[in-house]
Amino acid sequence: QVRLVESGGGSVQAGGSLRLSCVASGNTYDYWCMGWFRQAPGKEREGVAWLYTRDGMISYTNSVEGRFDISQDNAKNTLYLQMNSLKPEDTAMYYCAAGDSYGICSQRRAYDYWGQGTQVTVSS
Repeated sequence: QVRLVESGGGSVQAGGSLRLSCVASGNTYDYWCMGWFRQAPGKEREGVAWLYTRDGMISYTNSVEGRFDISQDNAKNTLYLQMNSLKPEDTAMYYCAAGDSYGICSQRRAYDYWGQGTQVTVSS
């Protein structure tokens, strides 16, 4: 059974930084897609950052481009999301996800496994 466990969320002031971690029960290299999604109250879950694990191609949603950085450490089976210059609109529950079949990593349907989420709250 695949497990994804996130950590690193918290409360920060605008302009601050947080680093999220996601430890996978399997080898991150075995997945086709790994990504971070977020869901704010009353809103749909949206993709934040994702990578194609085989070739390392990375993409971000426009609102976080230049502020967030996704990375993976295969030796530790861990996915990271470094979040800088945080804004109140970044407040949400953040989820780690992994997909083990071919898919478009920006789309939710590419993912088979989800973590339980970690809360990020940014105050103005």
